[in-house]
Amino acid sequence: MPASPRWLNATVPYWADLLSFVTKDRESHDVFPSASAMFAAFELTPYDRVRVVILGQDPYPNAGEAHGPAFAVPTGVRVPPSLRNIHRELNTDLGVPVPAHGNLNGWARQGVLLLNTALTVRAGSVADRKAHRKWRSEKQGWQTFTDAVIASISARPEPVVFLLWGADAKAKEHLIDTSRHEVFRSVHPSPLSANRGGFFGTRPFSKANNALKEAGRGEIDWSRFR
Repeated sequence: MPASPRWLNATVPYWADLLSFVTKDRESHDVFPSASAMFAAFELTPYDRVRVVILGQDPYPNAGEAHGPAFAVPTGVRVPPSLRNIHRELNTDLGVPVPAHGNLNGWARQGVLLLNTALTVRAGSVADRKAHRKWRSEKQGWQTFTDAVIASISARPEPVVFLLWGADAKAKEHLIDTSRHEVFRSVHPSPLSANRGGFFGTRPFSKANNALKEAGRGEIDWSRFR
């Protein structure tokens, strides 16, 4: 298991059932990302290196896009609209040129945990796409695991910056000790939300760097995508 055992404490009683559900669902549905990539975000950003958490909702539901880290896609895959909007805001915020790819491994290796509240998604209708998010209940699906991840990071003594993008992400703020960690919220960067206001102009990248600098934790080079 790539994820630190410390992050699994709250999920042990049902962990095997959850993984069994996802494995069986792959037999009859397209499920993304692949089994080998489900925990890639934790492999790229180990627990003791987390400086920033970017929290989204669930993986992209189209073949070839989701590969573990939230919002990112592999090099060579068309950049999805949500990530195009992230690139656009980064360019406005810090003047970073918009890349021609959607790989964000360079962020992850600097300590940016790219986390979704659900780690897998079933392709298909809207109801299908919610199947893994709603498995059993809000408190027994992927959310129990990702809630434990957020709470575990919050328990660390070192200050961490949390960027909560979208309603699902903002609902997790109660898990974070805001007296020790910085939290910046916005709507989700998808066109449906971002184009209505609340994402563009929020300057999350410069805010994160300012908070990290004040905490003596160094800045993220947001121009280092790969």
